[in-house]
Amino acid sequence: LGLATDADGDRFGIVDEKGHFVEQNLILALILDYLVEKKEWRGGVARSVATTHLLDRIARRYNLPVYKTPVGFKYIADLFLKQKIIFGGEESACLTVKDHLPEKDGILAGLLVAEIVATSGKPLSELVEELHQKYGRRVFKQESRPISLEIEKKLTALIASPPAELAGRQVEKVVTVDGLKLDFSGDDWVLLRLSGTEPLIRCYAEAEEETEVNRLMKAAWEKVE
Repeated sequence: LGLATDADGDRFGIVDEKGHFVEQNLILALILDYLVEKKEWRGGVARSVATTHLLDRIARRYNLPVYKTPVGFKYIADLFLKQKIIFGGEESACLTVKDHLPEKDGILAGLLVAEIVATSGKPLSELVEELHQKYGRRVFKQESRPISLEIEKKLTALIASPPAELAGRQVEKVVTVDGLKLDFSGDDWVLLRLSGTEPLIRCYAEAEEETEVNRLMKAAWEKVE
């Protein structure tokens, strides 16, 4: 098991016993599932719009409310101060939990993963596989491209008038708290948003199969390029 943080300790990186990097969305889901199943925590779950819907699947199983925020951990931290939140996470390797700092903590994430491995007596790769069996396999991707005035105008127009379908799939829900997010059946989704820190436009997508993720992202990029 390998545990790492960035230079200031607020983001995490986890490697399993085989030396394979474990995608951060899976770590978020693993920790949330542990907290609600083994520790029996109950309360709200906070995540950014760019974060895996695996968290939603876990929350649905335990009848927990899910709060969706713009990208930026400050929005999740603010919810901890206003609501009964037990867990908050972002796809960019950020999380915190109740009765801790209302801020992202990579050291905490690593310690929680170590606790899960130690108390279960199972290697991390096996725990991740069990997570897949319980909640389904998900593929998540994120791409960034340079922004231009033309792209920004197209995204603004798209937010004002979202499509009813994309890549041949019916849009079930439109979310515009941070860019344009289109939700589809089966917890599949795609998001286009402008970076808040760099001159980039980002595209995120999640689905059961990588081919579907690629299809959704290709169709989304075509809307703004």
